[in-house]
Amino acid sequence: MLTLADNGVSSRRDFLRAGAFGLSGLTLPWWLAQKAKAAETGRYDYVRDKAIVLLFCCGGPSQFETFDPHMEAPSPARSLTGEINTTIPGVTFGSTFKGLAKRAKQLAVVRNYAPHNISDHAKAIKHVLTAGNALGMEAGQGAIHTRLHGRSYTDHGIPVFTRLIQDEVEDEYMQDRIRMRSGNKAGALGPSNAPFDPLGGDALNDDLKLNLPFARLNDRRALVDSFDELNRKVDQHSQAAAIGRHRQQALDMILGGKTREALDLNKEDPRLVERYDTSHMRSGWLKKRPSNLGKRLLMARRLAEAGCRFITVGMAGWDNHGNGKHPGVVKGMEVLGRPLDHAVSAFLDDVQARGLSDKILLVITGEFGRTVKIQAKGGRDHWPSLGTLVFAGGGLKMGQTIGASEKLANIPNGEPYKLDHLTGTLLHTMFDIGQMRFDPSIPGDLINFASHVQPIRELM
Repeated sequence: MLTLADNGVSSRRDFLRAGAFGLSGLTLPWWLAQKAKAAETGRYDYVRDKAIVLLFCCGGPSQFETFDPHMEAPSPARSLTGEINTTIPGVTFGSTFKGLAKRAKQLAVVRNYAPHNISDHAKAIKHVLTAGNALGMEAGQGAIHTRLHGRSYTDHGIPVFTRLIQDEVEDEYMQDRIRMRSGNKAGALGPSNAPFDPLGGDALNDDLKLNLPFARLNDRRALVDSFDELNRKVDQHSQAAAIGRHRQQALDMILGGKTREALDLNKEDPRLVERYDTSHMRSGWLKKRPSNLGKRLLMARRLAEAGCRFITVGMAGWDNHGNGKHPGVVKGMEVLGRPLDHAVSAFLDDVQARGLSDKILLVITGEFGRTVKIQAKGGRDHWPSLGTLVFAGGGLKMGQTIGASEKLANIPNGEPYKLDHLTGTLLHTMFDIGQMRFDPSIPGDLINFASHVQPIRELM
């Protein structure tokens, strides 16, 4: 049996641990070199210079009216809003997505995505946002990335994980918000891996909250006042000594550093802010408010560019039953599809113009898709056997559709991609999993999980 001394460079435990996950193609000198490099630098170089923006369409967007119109199928197994040609020959999107159709070569649409078999909203939302409740931790995808990243804040005070889930005025939308926030927590990974949350509190801890109505983020003076108020709370906090040195350091960096700048949209060219702006569109159904999806995506780009690694942007309202509480799919695409098309188009143009297309990966998905059958008032019911999944950027292979649905667009045609493949794509984009295996500070069960989930192969 080969035994290696635990001398700061290698150990028998590490070697066996690496071997358990397969060292095919790897050599012992390579492995020893990685260990030696880590011993010299004090860290492992498995974190790539990438950022993930997860745009979560809560409620279950219909695959028909978004990215798989299926107009050759008999009614009702086709888009109720028609289709529009894209810049990729032979590929169409739902007619609401005029901007995205022009930018189809910057997208990869997965049409054989069957995420799970859960048709209940609350359970499905949490299932997707927690990577299928990986290891029973109830930790969000962003929290898992934070733990694998190894720290909660960068050297410049930028949080590794941020959630931008807007407060709401309508009951159904508020319920979506609660569910999305529940799926974007640290769970058993602990508070050190929790998201920074400037829009909903919990940004720092239970007693020291930065809770900004979105209007304040549009007003530089109000934004400054909010940070100053939080600063005073920190100074006056009766248990400041109990915060801990590292937590206090993070507080200091957030209150006076680049996070504060990243949240200030007034730092941008007003013409760019205007291109993102969706406030002329109304969000909600029974109660309306101006849509701020565009400015939240702009904020996501600013945070990603500053060093944030995982940003969840929540978009409520996609449960289009047509039952009084919700619009049907045609009206729903007007309320939801148009701001999404506008905001994501601006995001893609902005990221490309700034040379960030390889760095920032945008993912658009929801908890499940919708049924073929049309309900009495023009809605579609829950359908987990096929869903919407779209990627943009991240250095992955764009300008393609992956897989296909059956003739009724209700199940994948052939072998499906599942939730694990989405999670695997995110992890393999952000991390060099082979290198990660050698970091003894990462729990073995997390490394085992990251090694097990595989990416969507056509993207890599």
